[in-house]
Amino acid sequence: MSKLPEKYRFLDLSDYGRSPARWIANSVKGTNVSPIQVTSWFIISGFIAIVCILYNYYFAAAFFLIFKSILDAADGELARIKNIPSYVGRYYDSIADIVLNFMFLITIWFITDGSILFMLLAFVGIQLQGTLYNYYYVILRNNVNGDKTSRVFEDVAPKAFEGESQTTVNIFYKIYDILYIAFDKTIYLLDRDAINSKPFPKWFMTLLSTFGLGFQLLLMALMLILNLEQYIIPFFIIYSSLIFVFIGIRRVLLR
Repeated sequence: MSKLPEKYRFLDLSDYGRSPARWIANSVKGTNVSPIQVTSWFIISGFIAIVCILYNYYFAAAFFLIFKSILDAADGELARIKNIPSYVGRYYDSIADIVLNFMFLITIWFITDGSILFMLLAFVGIQLQGTLYNYYYVILRNNVNGDKTSRVFEDVAPKAFEGESQTTVNIFYKIYDILYIAFDKTIYLLDRDAINSKPFPKWFMTLLSTFGLGFQLLLMALMLILNLEQYIIPFFIIYSSLIFVFIGIRRVLLR
């Protein structure tokens, strides 16, 4: 089930795991497995990838990075198939993503004996990339009556869905807000008028999807397989400069 009406669907290069994710979701839809449990599975996959990196099992690490990305899509698919939207699940997913991203990079820093400052710059760059992609994607979904589980402005805790505890939603929202507020506010300040744009064209969203977490993990996996682990952190620092290119395109061409 797509997050966008058919007219606005684009080739999402970060969403290569969607087909196996749907297969996983359909395989467990008749069971008691919940979307939050699937999110927990991708956390486990991420930790296994970290252990593999530490022991130089790079092919295995690449597999578990990609598998993490697939499971990251499967939890949302399962929620839509079972028609059980959840703000707790949405925030749990995002919290897990940012924590794992940091741990992936600090693991790469550890095995390459690089600069901790560069590692932190790469982390900030990766998070800003993902935030820009999500910002534009959520704006698009909201403007064309697509999936609305994610909000353009996560400035207050949302009202819990039926079956959720408002207290739990509030707690997860607060954790999410602490972890993401700096990145969200930075991207908003860089392009606060994006919300007033007409729907973004498919070519723009496809190019922007290279900032999606799935594509970031794919690049990381490929570089590990090619024994280019020492270039992962510098690459993501340099690649983050394209943030300003995409914002410039949006502001000049897609107003």
